[in-house]
Amino acid sequence: MVKFQAATPRSWAGFRLTSPLVMGIVNVTPDSFSSTAADADGAIAQARAMLAAGADIIDIGGESTRPGAAPVDPATEIDRIMPVLRALIATQGPGSSPPVISIDTRNAATMAAALDAGARIINDVSALRHDPAAATLLAQRRCPVVLMHMRGTPATMNAQAHYTDLVRDVADELTSRRDAACAAGIDPAAIALDPGFGFAKTGAQNIALLRALDRFCALGHAILVGVSRKRFIGDLTQQPDPRQRDPGSIAAAIYAIRHGAAIVRVHDVAGTIQALRVWRALEPA
Repeated sequence: MVKFQAATPRSWAGFRLTSPLVMGIVNVTPDSFSSTAADADGAIAQARAMLAAGADIIDIGGESTRPGAAPVDPATEIDRIMPVLRALIATQGPGSSPPVISIDTRNAATMAAALDAGARIINDVSALRHDPAAATLLAQRRCPVVLMHMRGTPATMNAQAHYTDLVRDVADELTSRRDAACAAGIDPAAIALDPGFGFAKTGAQNIALLRALDRFCALGHAILVGVSRKRFIGDLTQQPDPRQRDPGSIAAAIYAIRHGAAIVRVHDVAGTIQALRVWRALEPA
């Protein structure tokens, strides 16, 4: 059986990167483009089902970052995510470890509250640009972080999908954000990078970035790929309903892993893990 191997790092966020990590998406928002939990109880049930299916990480978000989305203040974001986070941390059986929880946020206040409550990873779509206090906070807490490439904000990013050389520009801009995080005191080994599929990219650009994933792996960090149910999957499959895009999303996730992705961020945890097991069994040793 073939073993997955990340391009450079051997570990990240306490995980040994000898096999790909599956991060389950839990959105506690009223306006996410896909898979929004109606309330905290629904989000908790969704997260527990993902953990039972084998998710390595649960990524909880309280602010929609779909194209055109309006910003959410940290107080509202905290109110949305904290009941879910606390329930997941508190309901583990005796002797078992709590699940690894990532918080999808751009706000330092939300980061601090979540880390205090037991979250272990921060996933920032702004790559620590949005809140000037975020980088210092994460350096002080020695917290693993995902830095994602995005231009502008969710409200403005679609107008900024213009590149001189797509792959080079995205890699250079991600490298700049990585360097800024390190300058603030964040350990380079704590950083994962996300090319930001669907964020200030057209459908064709998303495909081009996937095909060039090795360029991002060469940056020396664990690479996270989040393409689940994205619009370009719908365009490729002629499927307008995001909830019906899981087969195409799984295919793209397997492609990404085959080309070096260390983490895939997905809605359909059970389907992705089943596909991974079959793919790994069929790959030549």
